[in-house]
Amino acid sequence: MKRFPSRLFFWLALLASMLALAGCALPEKPVRPALFDFGPGALAPQPATRLAPLPPLALGEIEASGLLDTTAVVYRLGYADENQLRPYAQARWTMSAPQLLRQRLRAVLGQRRAVLNAEEGASQSRREGDLPRTLRIELEEFSHYFDGPTQSRGVIRLRATLVDIGPGGERRSEEHTSELQSH
Repeated sequence: MKRFPSRLFFWLALLASMLALAGCALPEKPVRPALFDFGPGALAPQPATRLAPLPPLALGEIEASGLLDTTAVVYRLGYADENQLRPYAQARWTMSAPQLLRQRLRAVLGQRRAVLNAEEGASQSRREGDLPRTLRIELEEFSHYFDGPTQSRGVIRLRATLVDIGPGGERRSEEHTSELQSH
């Protein structure tokens, strides 16, 4: 049996040690955040006629600020510091919360009426002389609220304003603030 020269053995041991230490120092593969949306929604049967039973509505962009206008999924700890919005580290919306809400609202409203973008409503009214109402929404809260370490609910708070646009300018028809909660 041949003996390895001690110098060769030393260098092989040193190389093996360096490789083992280098393996420990390699960064872990980054974890991609989970992506969420509102799901497919309820499938409504198609109406027998293509005529919408309600007058058209122009839907403006949904306004929001701060973390609500990003793809971050946010939460509040009501039992610790309810004034602080915190983003989940590994969860994101597929679009910003206002975009997701507008997409779903457009689909639901569109089951019974034509839903136009605000710009389309203005241009259509100039052509046809009929001014569709415009729905404007401000998103004030869109979060996961923890009442306690094991109790939580989803909270959506928004302000909806229905505006009539006439030759003399805008006139507010109705304004409503709502808070929706889901357990």
